Amino acid sequence: MKQIVEFKGKNVLVLGLAKSGLAAAVLLKKLGAIVTVNDGKPFEENEAAKLLISEGMNVICGSHPVELLDEGFEVVVKNPGIPYSNPIVSAAVLRGIPVITEVEIAGLISEAPFIGITGTNGKTTTTTLINEMMKEDGKGTVLAGNIGEVASEVVQSAKPDDHVVIELSSFQLMGIQSFRPHIAIITNIYDAHLDYHGSKEEYAGAKINITKNQTKDDYLIINADQEELLSMAEASSATVIPFSVHKTVENGVYIENGTVYFQGEAIIQTANIALPGNHNLENILAAVAAVKLSGVSTDSIIRVLKTFAGVRHRTQFVREWNGRKFYNDSKATNTLATKSALTAFQSPVILLAGGLDRGNGFDDLLPYLTSVKAVVAFGETADKWIETAAKAGISTVKKADYMTDAVEKAVALSEKGDVVLLSPACASWDQYKTFEERGDIFINCVNKL
Repeated sequence: MKQIVEFKGKNVLVLGLAKSGLAAAVLLKKLGAIVTVNDGKPFEENEAAKLLISEGMNVICGSHPVELLDEGFEVVVKNPGIPYSNPIVSAAVLRGIPVITEVEIAGLISEAPFIGITGTNGKTTTTTLINEMMKEDGKGTVLAGNIGEVASEVVQSAKPDDHVVIELSSFQLMGIQSFRPHIAIITNIYDAHLDYHGSKEEYAGAKINITKNQTKDDYLIINADQEELLSMAEASSATVIPFSVHKTVENGVYIENGTVYFQGEAIIQTANIALPGNHNLENILAAVAAVKLSGVSTDSIIRVLKTFAGVRHRTQFVREWNGRKFYNDSKATNTLATKSALTAFQSPVILLAGGLDRGNGFDDLLPYLTSVKAVVAFGETADKWIETAAKAGISTVKKADYMTDAVEKAVALSEKGDVVLLSPACASWDQYKTFEERGDIFINCVNKL
């Protein structure tokens, strides 16, 4: 790791703990900063706070008092999940105190270049594909960010010839000043996290931050099927590499006559790709661009694409049983994600859906339910799903209490050749702590058949 002096002797406030705040606080102390930590969780329940106090740091727990800023902090390192509307954050901004996320620190200390991936959908799949292709080709990688470990922690051991492959959220990207990935990817932009950002314009602006410090020696890989992204990319100083699933793009990645091409070189026929779904072709094209620019061989790319069947909880193939194929798409916590999953299958689908009721309906999914022969609905939105199924002309509908019951009912409704798909279009918090827990229970049920 680079021995930097940017924080030496500086009075730094780490706002919010969790994994990233804990890692940032420990690193900042190592870099010579005078660290104060402020976390909303009460001290009695806060093991991370107790650890930091034992390390000699000043820790304030239970609330975020604005008057804390009177202590003369020169930098605030904010947990990405804390919005800028939080009183202490907005007060810091008004006082002109720089507010950063730990990704900024990771960029300052890393000896290895970054491949940064952001976007509304497809980030995790794209990040995982890049990492798998790099490893298959024998290149050193460090997986970081939302999909891996805390960036500022794992980059400390990264070597100059490694690559830091990092999934980046809009929350993280709002808090960068000098962070500069050598290769940046924006998979797509749709309306998302508007409760945090307030507007799509602010959300998109956070995403495009990924390229704000890039130069002509860096690369910005962009979805050329979205005019909005093409317009946003015009402000970048990086070399733009477009990708498209619908048209041939100069100097980019595209599909022509059923074959994936990178800058004119044939890579693989789409029929030989194991990962299902047209939406995943976008992720594949972005990943191919990133690894080809990093010197990965075409043979390594082919080997991964012929075997990679998906990221856990994201249209993940679980198993085939008695002629039925089971897929876990528990990460589909909104209708946009469920649309993508439904378009991936031509076979008759038994759809397991439902979850937390956020007040929205599912009518925008009606055009995508044509291959669905039966619906098993669960959770707070079960009745809404029953109504949606009726509107779609789906006559076979069952209501389930929990996932075990839902899988049993789906299996009973299925026939040889069917796909049984968990793609809830809802968050999990009405019945499960996380979408991962919901998906894991589905997988366990399926594996017990």
